[in-house]
Amino acid sequence: MGRWSRRLAGGFVDFAAIAGAAGVLDVGCATGSLSFRLAENPNILGVHGIDVCPEYIAYARQKNDDSRLTFQVCDACALPFPDRSFDHALSMLVLQFIPRAELAVREMCRVTRTGGTVAAATWDSRGGLVAQRIILDTAAVLDPNGSELRALTCTRPMSRPGDLGRAWRAAGLIDVEQDMLTIRMEFASFADFWAPANGCDGPIADYVSKLCPDMKARLRDSVQRAYLDGDVDGARSYVATAWVVKGKAP
Repeated sequence: MGRWSRRLAGGFVDFAAIAGAAGVLDVGCATGSLSFRLAENPNILGVHGIDVCPEYIAYARQKNDDSRLTFQVCDACALPFPDRSFDHALSMLVLQFIPRAELAVREMCRVTRTGGTVAAATWDSRGGLVAQRIILDTAAVLDPNGSELRALTCTRPMSRPGDLGRAWRAAGLIDVEQDMLTIRMEFASFADFWAPANGCDGPIADYVSKLCPDMKARLRDSVQRAYLDGDVDGARSYVATAWVVKGKAP
């Protein structure tokens, strides 16, 4: 998802409409796509990215050469910062994977100064990720475990219509606004499309890695037929939509 999070980050920053700040918190920063995009604004004087995964933080630190950016390993549900520590708090493509996401939202609100923006983006996992549904729908037909994965993915909290807006209002945020952003996911070939599923990170890759060789081959061949869609192998472009929300800290 790294290349797509980098593409989504620009639209998300524009939606959040942060003109400048002394400090912005990036919750669930992963490898730093949003943090680095925020730092492109010279009026943002500091960006602090946090993530629970040490490997992601190590990668972000390795890429960073901007003194305004810092990265730290910590839990989004227990932020180690005093109340009102940041001007704004943002989170991109992570809330749907946090078991107690509502607590993470409250923590984002807690550490944001009164009047500051708290904003988030999550993929529309049910209807907005065509590339993902190609794999999930195929797996669901071939394997009961694939059907369970699809059900889990499509019903994740914070990824369905209205979820983010309800969570923001429940946390006490005001002037809540929810919308959607759409990008295109481009792939050079089926090999490019399948590579993340054959990797080691993410729910689909985890599922594929546990398949027996025969089932894995069946899934790959079936997904390839869906990707080719009666045409020769080559480039494909699929729509990807994310829900976005923002509100003001009380």
